[in-house]
Amino acid sequence: MSTPWIQGGLIIGTVEPSHRLYFFEREVRITENGNFVFGLGRDVKPEVQLTEIMPNGDTIKHTFTVEQRTYNEQKITGVPKKTVNVPESALPRIRKEVRAAKKARKVDSELQYFLQKFIWPAKGIISGVYGSRRYYNGVPKRPHYGVDVAAPQGTAVIAPASGVITLVHENMYFSGGTVIMDHGHGISSTFIHLHKAHVKVGDAVKQGQLIAEIGSTGRSTGPHLDWRMNWFDQRLDPQLLMDGLPLPLNTTK
Repeated sequence: MSTPWIQGGLIIGTVEPSHRLYFFEREVRITENGNFVFGLGRDVKPEVQLTEIMPNGDTIKHTFTVEQRTYNEQKITGVPKKTVNVPESALPRIRKEVRAAKKARKVDSELQYFLQKFIWPAKGIISGVYGSRRYYNGVPKRPHYGVDVAAPQGTAVIAPASGVITLVHENMYFSGGTVIMDHGHGISSTFIHLHKAHVKVGDAVKQGQLIAEIGSTGRSTGPHLDWRMNWFDQRLDPQLLMDGLPLPLNTTK
């Protein structure tokens, strides 16, 4: 399911399978049926180019306009420094965990589960949105790159689409319990602040299968699922792929 050409969007298209495509200086994988996918990050410029190379070497540069978004900003003052700043002693651990997550998101498999219509991975209410940024004592922090679904600890987290698990970590410094799933062609889902994972690295999971439970681990102010999506290093907005809001917890469907 493709989104519009908008910051945070996931773009799916078709091309002759014998052609080659390049986007953001990366060759785009093409299926035997000519399907391809790539993503537009939070701060992508208003114009982007997709380069198409024919079997005879002829090249076409396609230019597309990307809709620019205005993101929510929240300014908070009077926050204690120990709450905002990361202690020096934690930096080696953080760097190791960042490397592990980046490695999982670099997977470029032949899976084609990105072609499925994604479903919400949890029931609850939206408590945080993609792209928003907080300023603590006037200092901007990293933007929020996911959509938050608030629900009690232990609430089921299911696979929004089929895929293969590429990372499971019980307690990362920032994200706490973390699971990353490969949907193919560089598209991945990340689920963080988890209470418990029900999968292990290498597991092939089907859409709707239980993969974890919501928690409040890592740097979290309350139990919720933070669902993030990537095309390699481009951070996408999962909510753009969804029709409506997640189901409330009292719904049995």
